[in-house]
Amino acid sequence: MPNSYSFFAAGKPAPQGSKKVHRYVKGRAILGESSAAVNPWRAVISISAHKLQPAQWHATLPVSLTLTFVFARPKSHFRANGNLKGNAPQHCVTRIGDLDKLCRAVFDALTGIAYDDDSQVFSLQAERRYAVGNEPQGVHITITTIDV
Repeated sequence: MPNSYSFFAAGKPAPQGSKKVHRYVKGRAILGESSAAVNPWRAVISISAHKLQPAQWHATLPVSLTLTFVFARPKSHFRANGNLKGNAPQHCVTRIGDLDKLCRAVFDALTGIAYDDDSQVFSLQAERRYAVGNEPQGVHITITTIDV
């Protein structure tokens, strides 16, 4: 069994924020995700991870994750002819999702597929960037087991 595998989950990354009360049943709060986009996004990650992982791959050891979130550039970054403006920002620092909340969605999506629990994530390297050319939105994920 390899100790690492990589895959790409295509789609618009959605941050997993705090839970919020959706309704009350018999005096008890029923909590749900604060964003409607996070559950479909986690499903995309889970399906991609399951479909693309090597046979019999499931980490029981600590894991290291490398995550690169790719976002489409806003239309305001481009000239009318489609060329990138000279003053378009190089780094993705707009309010498109806090990096920690983007990572949280991936951690939960991989639970039960790549590892038993997200507490096994020992090391994390993460970044967010704009897509280059016709590159699709999504997240590049590499999962590596760490020998203890």
